[in-house]
Amino acid sequence: MPQTCSHLDTVADVTPSSDGCEDCLRIGGRWVHLRLCMQCGHVGCCDNSPNRHATRHNAETGHPLIRSFEPGEDWWWCYPDALFMEIDGAGPSPSHP
Repeated sequence: MPQTCSHLDTVADVTPSSDGCEDCLRIGGRWVHLRLCMQCGHVGCCDNSPNRHATRHNAETGHPLIRSFEPGEDWWWCYPDALFMEIDGAGPSPSHP
């Protein structure tokens, strides 16, 4: 497993697409935790949620990086590098209300 993420150049200044999982909201689904795509701002549900929309978004778009969209959490995940990380200087996670 890589020790550093090779996809940080894909990070954009994103605006969250929703205050909840946008896909669950569309289909009437439910989620456990939320994740924010750091390339386009898609808000999707975590892999502990029934529909796993954040991972599905990665599979459909190839967008490599997400970060937690939960209050008090500041971690990131890189799908292709299978790397959990905290980014120095990234600031606190934007989070839903």
